[in-house]
Amino acid sequence: MTILQVVPKTPGSLDGVGDYALNLATKFRDRFGWPTVFAASDALSTTSVHGFEVRPLKHLTTGSTIDRIILQYVNYGYQKRGVPFGLLSILRRLRHQHRGTLVTVFHELYASGPPTSSSFWLRPIQIRLTRSIARLSDECIVSSESFSRELHRLLPTARIHLHPTPSGLGEPSLSRDEISDRDPRQWVIVGGTGLAERSLRSFVANLDSIPQSIAPKKLFVLGGSDNTEKRKLLAALRIESDYRPRISASEASEILKTCSFAWFTYFHRQDVETSVALKSSAFAALCAHAVIPVFPHHGSTISIASDRLPGPFFIGSSARDVPTAENRPNVAATIYDWYRRHASSEHLVRNIAQIFGADRQ
Repeated sequence: MTILQVVPKTPGSLDGVGDYALNLATKFRDRFGWPTVFAASDALSTTSVHGFEVRPLKHLTTGSTIDRIILQYVNYGYQKRGVPFGLLSILRRLRHQHRGTLVTVFHELYASGPPTSSSFWLRPIQIRLTRSIARLSDECIVSSESFSRELHRLLPTARIHLHPTPSGLGEPSLSRDEISDRDPRQWVIVGGTGLAERSLRSFVANLDSIPQSIAPKKLFVLGGSDNTEKRKLLAALRIESDYRPRISASEASEILKTCSFAWFTYFHRQDVETSVALKSSAFAALCAHAVIPVFPHHGSTISIASDRLPGPFFIGSSARDVPTAENRPNVAATIYDWYRRHASSEHLVRNIAQIFGADRQ
């Protein structure tokens, strides 16, 4: 079985969606012997990444070589205003050419913003595109219950599967000693360039509110492009810091296995359901490594099938709810176990394989 994965960017550049797609392709190949071909929106010519062929999406011709299709949908990834009409035309052509199953992974549904932003005015068009793509899809995958509810509202007939985004930085097997024997004052910030800078600024603003028993002694900042502003913020800190932009996934994993807490400023607005963080591969990486995410404000419950993830924990200027150094190991272990039950890439691959009929082969 050959799988076509449609992606906004060529995988392999430490991009969350690209990492998601590349991890899927690797596991399909290693576990089932299924090769993957990528069709990337940014590709100008046919090339290869990590042993996988990458074709330009714009002029895609597949012939009879493709058996199943996975669309990694993030609307702004395919068009700068989030209205990828060209992608919809390509999908319609693929559906006409191939009767094999099409699974769409909705990393986002549509954007929202104030009336001064283009996302506010383009939201109705983005919603129509999301509905059209869901209608073309045989099965849909979303990362949170809030996304599932909203997609069902947009298209009640959609066949929806819920699976949080897995870690893009590995999923180590950790013993209880490896989780408990950590310095509770070792913190980390991880993510792409924008997320890491936003988190670092928020961390600096709230540093004095962190309880003394877990007050940061050392801070790692991992990922994204090298950034002058981040270097300036770190230089002004009163604690030891270690900045690693463009770090490899394996190196990041080794560092995460030593950290206790992570500062995570994912949301631009406080009224967004905290479960939306389940679409973040950075958030997943923290949970997969038994690192406790800490937000700068109170949030709503995160759960899958009524199984609640501990927290969400937060530290603000006037209120806080965060584990102590003493109960950190138990909380971290519970987060780690929750991730392995609900969010691991093994679960995701097994679910998609079942959709593709692996259990009938």
